[in-house]
Amino acid sequence: MPLDGKTIIITGASSGIGAAAAALFAGEGANVVLGARRAPLLKEQAERITAAGGKAAWLAGDVCEERFAKDLVDLAVSRFGRLDGAFNNAGTTGALGPVPDMSADNWHQVLATNLTSAFHAAKYQIPELKKQEGGSIVFTSSFVGHTVGFPGMGAYAAAKAGLVGLTQVLAAEHGPEGIRVNALLPGGTKTDMAGDDPAFHEFVRGLHALKRMAEPEEIAQAALFLLSDQSSFVTGAALLADGGNSINKT
Repeated sequence: MPLDGKTIIITGASSGIGAAAAALFAGEGANVVLGARRAPLLKEQAERITAAGGKAAWLAGDVCEERFAKDLVDLAVSRFGRLDGAFNNAGTTGALGPVPDMSADNWHQVLATNLTSAFHAAKYQIPELKKQEGGSIVFTSSFVGHTVGFPGMGAYAAAKAGLVGLTQVLAAEHGPEGIRVNALLPGGTKTDMAGDDPAFHEFVRGLHALKRMAEPEEIAQAALFLLSDQSSFVTGAALLADGGNSINKT
């Protein structure tokens, strides 16, 4: 099992890609530490993992708050004795619309959730990974802001592009310490964030070379690769798992 005995933090773990990653990582031998805002869903997720023979701890909180990043690391260490990696996956699109019509509050909230949360995470995760003489951090970015600019998504694109820049700097700073840092850029994925409008889903499917949306489990598999030793020489990368969205023009 590629994550056997490793302790991994997962944020945004109550649904979608985060929930799929939690189940997958636990099934591959990891001790998972689940973080999200919705306590009942986190509790259910942890109970399902435990019932299947896995090991899970959970803590509800807001990734916008610096203290939550520290508390997740403290929980990993107190419960499992170590930290080996993190899938910093929580995010939000915020309210969509042209920048001239966007409120400053929306701008700041989107950047806080998607980008500043990554700063908080790295600040507390990296010192603990140093104690293990290495580890892996993965941030969920997006093809939006990297290979395409969708109208109405200025704040989201800025935040997700910022994650790629942060990833590169962290990888350069901490590579000598055996810490790998990568960004994962999913394509359109069947999550709550995508809604349930059939017409919108049809539009999104058409954007991809594969002419379909991803299942959350498919994106979780890409995160598993980046967190495991299977990607031992991969760092500072912006890994597209976008179904060919970025290269599709038909």
